[in-house]
Amino acid sequence: MKNTIKVERAKFKITQAELADRVNISKQTINSIEIGKFVPSTVLALKIANVFDTTVDAIFALEADDWRP
Repeated sequence: MKNTIKVERAKFKITQAELADRVNISKQTINSIEIGKFVPSTVLALKIANVFDTTVDAIFALEADDWRP
């Protein structure tokens, strides 16, 4: 799953640590999401989208490989 969290953070001028604090997770988890090593839960994705005042699908998108079993 790809995401635009890094881009959104730059727009809002917040660090990984600040975003992590706002959604009550670790900075390492934000980093893992940004680099595609961790897929957030629906609740976490909604919290992240809320921080950036946007929708989940504006930040997260499935890649072709995500559709394969």
